[in-house]
Amino acid sequence: MVFYFNIFISYRKFSSYYQGYSDSVALTDVDGRHLQINAKYFRPFLTLNGIQGNFKLELDSKGAYKSLTKLE
Repeated sequence: MVFYFNIFISYRKFSSYYQGYSDSVALTDVDGRHLQINAKYFRPFLTLNGIQGNFKLELDSKGAYKSLTKLE
């Protein structure tokens, strides 16, 4: 399964994930499907501006995480 979405999370807001206040990011993909993604998968994309851009999430046939890619 593949999901595409656009996201913007400020650095300050994402710091709450590091502090343990929340462990997943809730968002809606381009087809209107609601997703909850473990915040740890976004860590490689964190900059001083936060996390922003278009992403592709891939899950395997059982619905387990496969990859998260930032699209250019």
